[in-house]
Amino acid sequence: MEKKMPDLITVATAECFTHGKVAREVHAFARGYPLGYPWEINRDKARVSLVCGLFIPTISGVESVLRFEPMKPICAPEGIKVYDQKRDLAMAVQMATTVKKMTRSQIGIGTSAGIGTGGIAVVTNDLTITATTDVHADLRTSDAELIMRRQEAGVNEALRLFQHLLKNGF
Repeated sequence: MEKKMPDLITVATAECFTHGKVAREVHAFARGYPLGYPWEINRDKARVSLVCGLFIPTISGVESVLRFEPMKPICAPEGIKVYDQKRDLAMAVQMATTVKKMTRSQIGIGTSAGIGTGGIAVVTNDLTITATTDVHADLRTSDAELIMRRQEAGVNEALRLFQHLLKNGF
């Protein structure tokens, strides 16, 4: 039996390396003017509302806005949290779970990337999906072009996972 889609799907994001771009694209899609992601679903069949989109690159931002104690980073230049791959994935899950709970949304999306391919998490009440990009970078030493390539790949992967949930009646 196919799952019935809720009348309105609420989403919240807590983003680091994707700089709030996932939230902007979700909101634009929901309002009928997608910014650039090649959506394969009809917004009339999956009514979405972005509750909030947060860009939180710093430890103090996590502590004060999301109100949890983040894992100790490898380093924190200007307060920006830098984790390895394993901890980026864990942080993305924690950020997605927390923003979902804080906003009472049905879906939470979190991203984090320091050293590696980045961590992306999409969380519902019943499911946690994690992914990475195919672009390896180090926030401490990689050039801006590589960092931006990883960011773009992260935005696209987060939106792909979100769309997959919508297409399959999360």
